[in-house]
This record gives sequence, C-alpha cells and structure tokens, in this order.
Amino acid sequence: MLDHQSSSTFPVPTSSVAAEPAVKLETVNATTTSTAARTTLNTRQKTPFTKDFILLAVTQLTSLFGNQVLRYALPLYLLIETGSAALFGSIMAASFIPMLVVFPIGGIIADRVNKRNIMIVLDSCTALLILAFNVLSGVFDVVPLIAATMILLFGIYGAYQPAVMSSVPVLIDSEHILQANSIIDLISSSAGIAGPVLGGVLFSVFGLKPILYASIACFALSALVEVFMQIPHQKSQTQGNALLLGLTDLKESFAFLFLKQPILWKVALVYSSTNLLLSSLVMIAVPVVITQHLGFEPDLANRLYGYAQGVIASGAVLGGLLVGILSKRLKPQASPFILAASAFSILIAGFALHLLSNSYASFALMIIGCGLMLVMSTLFQIQMLTYIQVLTPVHLTGKVISSVMCLCMCASPLGQLIYGLVFDSIGYRVFIPFYIAFGVMLIIIFLTRQVFKQLTQLVQD
Repeated sequence: MLDHQSSSTFPVPTSSVAAEPAVKLETVNATTTSTAARTTLNTRQKTPFTKDFILLAVTQLTSLFGNQVLRYALPLYLLIETGSAALFGSIMAASFIPMLVVFPIGGIIADRVNKRNIMIVLDSCTALLILAFNVLSGVFDVVPLIAATMILLFGIYGAYQPAVMSSVPVLIDSEHILQANSIIDLISSSAGIAGPVLGGVLFSVFGLKPILYASIACFALSALVEVFMQIPHQKSQTQGNALLLGLTDLKESFAFLFLKQPILWKVALVYSSTNLLLSSLVMIAVPVVITQHLGFEPDLANRLYGYAQGVIASGAVLGGLLVGILSKRLKPQASPFILAASAFSILIAGFALHLLSNSYASFALMIIGCGLMLVMSTLFQIQMLTYIQVLTPVHLTGKVISSVMCLCMCASPLGQLIYGLVFDSIGYRVFIPFYIAFGVMLIIIFLTRQVFKQLTQLVQD
C-alpha cells in the first residue's frame, strides 16, 4: 500500500553510507524503494484522468445525485404541506448549522484518517438514514422528521466534502489542479441538473417515495465504488487526547489562515457575501415565487420548479466548462468582474418579476438570470478553491479548506433565514430583494478590489 511506503521508507544520510559498506546496499535498496514510491505518486499525479481520480469523480456523481434529489424533494414537500415560506427558510437555515459545526472537524479527520474510508462510512450512513426516514415517515409528524433528516444530511455532507476536496491535491499534480477541480465541479453540477429534473417528474407523478428509493440506491452505489479507490494517506500522530489534538489542528490551520496567508480569510469573507446575498436568495426565492406567486397549478408548479432547478444548475455546468477552457487565462484580477456579472444576473431576475406580467415570461427570465449567476459564481468558486489548494501545504489541506469553506458557508443559514422572513412579509413585491442584493453586492465589490490585487501578486510569486 502506498501509505505504508510513504511513511516507512526514507533515504539514509550520506555519512552513514560512507561509514559502512555493509549498510550501503541496504541504503541503496531503501533509497530505491523510496524513489519508487515517490515515482508512483508522481505518475499518479501527471494527469487528472487516473483510475483513482475517475473513481472519485464517479462517487461524486452518484452521491451528489442522491443528495440533490433529496435537497429538492424534502424541502418542497415541507413547503407544500405547510405553505409557510418562513418555516421553509428556517428549517433550511437550521440544516446548515450542523454542517458548519462539522466542517472543521471533517477537515481534521480528513488529514488524519484515510479519506477513502471516510467516504465509504458516510455514504453508507446516508443510505441508512434515508431508509430510516422512509420507515418512520408513516409513523411520526412529517415536519420534525424532515427537519431532523435535513440536519443529519447536512451534517454528513459537512464531514464528507473536506475528504473529497483534500483528495484532489493528493491525487493530482499542482499543474492540473484547476482542471481537476473543474472536472469535479462539472460532474457535481451535472448531478445538480439531473437530480432536480428527475426529482420534479417523480414527485409530481408518484410523490416522495420513489425519490427516497432512488437516493438510497445512489448512496449505496457510491459506497460500493469507493471500496475500489486508493487515496494516498500519510499517517499522523494519533496518540494523546483527541480533543487536544483537534484543538491543536484547528489552531494550526487558523494560524496559517490569519498569520501566514491572511489573504485567504479575506477571500473567504468576499465569498461569504455572495452566499449571503445571492446564493441564499436563489435558494429561497425560486421555490417560493414559482409555487406561490406566479399563479401556476400545484402539479405544474412542482414540475416547473424541478425544471428551474435543472436550468439553474446548468449554469454551474457551464461555469465548470468555462474554467476548463479558460484555465490558462483565468487570473485573480478577473474575480471582481466575475462577481459584478453575478450581481447583474440577479438584477435580470428582479426585472423579470417586476416588469413582466406574463407568468411564463417572468418564470423564464428569472431562471435565466439565476442560471447566469450560477455560471459566474462557479467560475469564482473554482478559482478560489484552486488558489487555496495551491497555497496550502499538503498536511494542512483538509483543515485549511474546511476552515475556509466553513467561513464561506456561515452566511448561508443567515441569508436563508432572512429571505424566508422577507418573502413572508413583502407580499406580491417579490422583486425587491433582488434589487437590494444587486446594490449591496456592487458596493462590496468596489470595497474589496485590493484583496484580489494582493492575491494576484501572491499567486504569481
């Protein structure tokens, strides 16, 4: 196993070789073994299209497909059953809390435990969780049951994603990380398209049960594929108090973020603003507007919401494709313009709801604007993730990425909670939040221009 080689074979110092001829042969053998291990790892990293990277991508496709189907079906079922946008937004916000708590812990675990084993255990647990929900949904009240299931789902996701994100720089050479990230993101976005579209069709025709069965199959298949995946792992010190070790790891990652590379937490704050103002708006506004404000029949509204999710997610696919195409030209100084394009895309959606009287026209233009926002935000997200991976030492990758992502995601529950309350109180004037988000985002972009100039210099150095 590669992890055993990397932890047990080291070149012997030259002085010992000169002193003892008998030891020289052992030294050469050890050095050869160590070189072979490094060569194996380097060969693995020459191109993103290795067996283990492909298996990682396949597990992302199946696991995220099941995740997207559930993220579509469970909140929509709750919204239809209760008719409350505030409850909808509150449960979505509450679901993010365990993810935010678990994310840094997941990063610590990802740097200390074999990443493949983490993925196998978590996918298996998710399949069992949905199976339990399916059994208990006919016994208990659906509102607390959905809330508990969503909270557990997001918590598992918080532990799962650091293992995936920290696997990429281990499997891929730094020269290809941007392309590898774009491939992972493209596959994830494709699952984001297929999941809601299929979920919308199944939900409108058969109800919730087939969606639960499909997601269980996806997570079980993902766990099975992960058994055949090999991710290099260097064992870390595990002796001592687990709490103290975890606190030490967190201290080390935050020292790197705030003292050695402070530009990274500044970038995280900018990205957090996009989650707060733009992504949260789309997550709450789209289902609420389609099901409650455009005048569609319930079955038609459910199908249109599924189609909308697919179209919006296709923006993320296009963003991932553009990253692959523009990987050699995409520079940090372009980031403010990408964020400005995201803000103008949201403005398009606001215009659609404000100025168009035809429900279908409003629906179409709103979805186009939200989809364009996903194109731009995906470009920005993959850029920032790649720079974090490149600027972070391998032994800190899981902890640092999870800490940055935790900072970024902290804004999502707050944004969803606020938008849920706003849409419950503004009545038919659903365009107002879009205009406000656009204006505030432009101000943030103007105030943070220097951040990306500094990032450009750091990456070039």
